[in-house]
Amino acid sequence: MDAIVLLRDDHKTVEKLFKRFEKTGDEDVAERQSIVDEVIEELTVHAWIEERIFYPAAREAAPETTDHILESVEEHHAVVWMLSELKNMDPADERFKAKMSVLMENVRHHVEEEEQEWFPDVRKAMGRNRLTELGDRIEAEKNKAPRDPLAVPSADSK
Repeated sequence: MDAIVLLRDDHKTVEKLFKRFEKTGDEDVAERQSIVDEVIEELTVHAWIEERIFYPAAREAAPETTDHILESVEEHHAVVWMLSELKNMDPADERFKAKMSVLMENVRHHVEEEEQEWFPDVRKAMGRNRLTELGDRIEAEKNKAPRDPLAVPSADSK
């Protein structure tokens, strides 16, 4: 499958989880924790895949996207940091919902920039065959990706 289609599918999966979280009430502590656990895993895997596989290939194929990619790596760093805090936070904590709201805002901004501003340039530069090859590699590597944000090296340590 096309790498950009796979990444967009990940974005849709996370957005559905965000919408589920937004529908919960303050009494739904266990449901919020369950959703956040899924969000943590999905976003940790997604960030790892993008940074290890997709971004280097995109940068090579479409050098004009370099600034966007570097910004995306920094956005990932902030997201992974928030995920690690959420992972260790009691869902009954008064800051839990607020932290999740900030995470959602950050991720939604990140997704919009990727999908609207530079995925089209990468698609044009790579073409269907290269994106399919990259998608196959992403699918093969996904099961090796860390699920714990604390296991993801920061952008500064790569």
